[in-house]
Amino acid sequence: MENKTITPFNRILYIMFVVFAAYQFFGQHAYVEAAASLGIGLAFDPFNTEQPWNERPLWQKIWLFVHLAIVALLFGYGVGIADK
Repeated sequence: MENKTITPFNRILYIMFVVFAAYQFFGQHAYVEAAASLGIGLAFDPFNTEQPWNERPLWQKIWLFVHLAIVALLFGYGVGIADK
């Protein structure tokens, strides 16, 4: 029998990197570093890693693509506009 109450380690790492990126963005105004932290966080898939991509719910796919878009926008902002 499988215990579903245990939080996967990937989800904990994902949340930690997202929180760290928020700290870098809002606290330190280090935009490129925040983008890098978000990108690393994306490597730790917060959803069921056993489930193939084609079988995932649409909302999970949208979540991951929006996360990737935020990384790209934040990196572009940090390199382009915020670099003075």
